[in-house]
Amino acid sequence: MSTSFTIQCFQLKGRTLVADAPKSARSADAAIELAERLAASKSGVVAFSQEIDIETDTYDEPRVLCRMGRLPEGLFSEQ
Repeated sequence: MSTSFTIQCFQLKGRTLVADAPKSARSADAAIELAERLAASKSGVVAFSQEIDIETDTYDEPRVLCRMGRLPEGLFSEQ
């Protein structure tokens, strides 16, 4: 198993939040740092980690590392 660290940014287009292409980081700390930098120019940012089993193509539930700004309703809402 390996861990992926992903940063997802959103921009407001009219009244709709639109996702940018996701970015990846090498560690949780790096993902949080990048999310904090990007938050200054984005409507919303979320950084999360996810365990991945490449052999079986299985993904665990994402774990939110940080969230800032406006995010789509329901996105990781239970974490």
